[in-house]
Amino acid sequence: MDPPAPETLMRALEMLNYLGALDDDGNLTQEGSLMAEFPLDPQIAKIIVQSPKYNCSNEILSIAALISVPQIFMRPKEAQQAADAAHSAFSHIHGDHLTLLNAYHAYLKNIHDQNFCYDNFINSRAMKQAASIRDQLLRIMTRHNIKLCSTDFVSKEYSINIRKALLSGYFMRVAHLERGGTYLTVKDNQSVTLHPSSCLGKSDWVMYDEFVLTSRNYIRTCTEVEAQWLLEVAPFYYDLNNFPPCEAKQALIRIQRRGTSY
Repeated sequence: MDPPAPETLMRALEMLNYLGALDDDGNLTQEGSLMAEFPLDPQIAKIIVQSPKYNCSNEILSIAALISVPQIFMRPKEAQQAADAAHSAFSHIHGDHLTLLNAYHAYLKNIHDQNFCYDNFINSRAMKQAASIRDQLLRIMTRHNIKLCSTDFVSKEYSINIRKALLSGYFMRVAHLERGGTYLTVKDNQSVTLHPSSCLGKSDWVMYDEFVLTSRNYIRTCTEVEAQWLLEVAPFYYDLNNFPPCEAKQALIRIQRRGTSY
């Protein structure tokens, strides 16, 4: 087995440092030790650990499980329009993570009914797998006394808290809508497009779960975020003094000035 390239290794260590899993000397932090208990991508583990702070750990557990399995929405060639119509019932105005959560809640409400999955073009096997993964993650949270909590569903803070919790781990997976109508990933300045499967419309700032390279650069499983949240959730990463020149930097500077002018 070939060793990883030094640049790849350094970027991985840098990511873990930004996530707070490693200190500046490369030692595992207390939060990093807790994150290591979860058999997940470090960014998702960070989201779970941070979720009680945003009063939405129950919902984050479900989302973490759903993005750990194959795509739950099916779109067969012979019934694409019917599938799109069925999936639209679960669409959330703020993006795909909350859309997945809507579908999961509907699945639970229908008592894991396979007919419900069939009628709504949902992968029942993936849903069962997600439910099993959620149970495993729940046991880890319980073992480490991580608070299980939820914001009231009717509260205007419900989706805001979930999106902020997701951003606590995904702050490095953010893209900004440029004036030309395309998205650029923050810092890397990669030109990307929302994946066709996304229910999200044009939003100034989005976080994403995957970078997919096919005939074009796509970002998949995307959710809308607010620029101000970036400065709140990850001020160390969005230190504008060390930020590369781009439209995103100018937008963040305007947000920062607006905040300090009050």
